[in-house]
Amino acid sequence: MTDEEWRDTVREFAEQRIRHLSAEMDRTARLDAALREELFAAGLMAIEIPRAYGGRGGNLFDVMVGIEEVARVDPGVAVTVDVHNALIVSTILRLGNGDLKRRFLPALARGSIGAFALSEEQAGSDALNLKTVAEPVAGGFLLRGRKKWTSSAVHADLFLVFAASPDGREASAFLVDRGAPGLTVAEPTDQLGVRAAATAELTLDGVLVRAVDAVGGVGAGRSVALEALDIGRLGIAAQMVGLAQGALELSLRHAAHREQFGSRINTFQGVQFPIASVATRVQAARALTYDAVRAVEQGCSPVERLRMSAMAKLFAAEVAEHAAGVAVEVHGGTGYDRAHPVEKLFRDAKAGKIYEGTVNILLRTIFPTLAGSPSVNVAVPVGTG
Repeated sequence: MTDEEWRDTVREFAEQRIRHLSAEMDRTARLDAALREELFAAGLMAIEIPRAYGGRGGNLFDVMVGIEEVARVDPGVAVTVDVHNALIVSTILRLGNGDLKRRFLPALARGSIGAFALSEEQAGSDALNLKTVAEPVAGGFLLRGRKKWTSSAVHADLFLVFAASPDGREASAFLVDRGAPGLTVAEPTDQLGVRAAATAELTLDGVLVRAVDAVGGVGAGRSVALEALDIGRLGIAAQMVGLAQGALELSLRHAAHREQFGSRINTFQGVQFPIASVATRVQAARALTYDAVRAVEQGCSPVERLRMSAMAKLFAAEVAEHAAGVAVEVHGGTGYDRAHPVEKLFRDAKAGKIYEGTVNILLRTIFPTLAGSPSVNVAVPVGTG
């Protein structure tokens, strides 16, 4: 299947199977149960998983196209597709050993949803300031602590949980099954946007994990987080490009039909120019995101990967917020109504400038990677919101 055939396939799926459910999922802050099964059946939850493990056998670019096209219709559903593919599956593929791949990838391809549990109350932008602790015991470690703002938590079956050593000197990333004794998932957070992502808090009260469940090995949590979030930021960039594209299309459609003063409003320069500006920015954000994805696929240096992913996420989030704002204004009073899709996109867009690196965290990440900038440890900023 070519890139464009894959795009067309996902776009058709999103139009036929997601759009009509979007408003209800936004209201309930949950992913529709039937849609969950359909996402797996369509291959959208196993895009990069090798065929040997039951996946589609695609590449990272396919992942980003899938996220983008789902986000064009519902950014909240795209968060679930993004976190599962770009943070969980991608991390296991790139950093997990053969045992972890054999144990977890088949289930992640068939029907188990993955979630990334890094953030805590005091550990948002300072993401590795962890209070969740992995206490060594006979047979492994006991995890104790709380995780906040975990996207997909309500419907996830597998969590990548980050925990510090008791002395706080190192961190580890453990794969934890939802049914593990001591793990509790709260009700979904009543958040502003991307509500279908079903974000929630986790409580870990003596959850037993083994050393073999640690991605990259015990003590590798910091490097795992840094590498995972580089890919994760590309996923957010793709999500924001899709959101912006959806907002642009709604603006064009409304302007072509809405009449005022005896003319369709798309004949007015005051409507034409903002839409034209949005179209230009969306194209630029898409190009930057695709460039970053291809650079990663071609094995760019860690510094270049860090810079490109941060730039793509930063710019795409700004473009999405702008595009959604213009869409509301083009629709006027109708766009300000909770019943209209552009109002939802306006709320959804704000998340892009917060999770997996706020604007300032991304700027702080980018600057030290630029030629001639002061010598700074570019691996320091993580930032999950």
